[in-house]
Amino acid sequence: MVQEKKFIGILFECCNVYRRIYVNKEKNAYEGGCPKCNSKVKVTIGLGGTETRFFSAR
Repeated sequence: MVQEKKFIGILFECCNVYRRIYVNKEKNAYEGGCPKCNSKVKVTIGLGGTETRFFSAR
């Protein structure tokens, strides 16, 4: 049985590019970077959280 990786969608406004970012090894945040300019984003996972799966990053 293959388990899908958890991800959220990010629109990197710096380059107007959409990308999925995935849960890190520690399972405490989603981490990734813009595929064009490599600006980094980290979205922490915490109590309460949100049901939102798509975000924008500047």
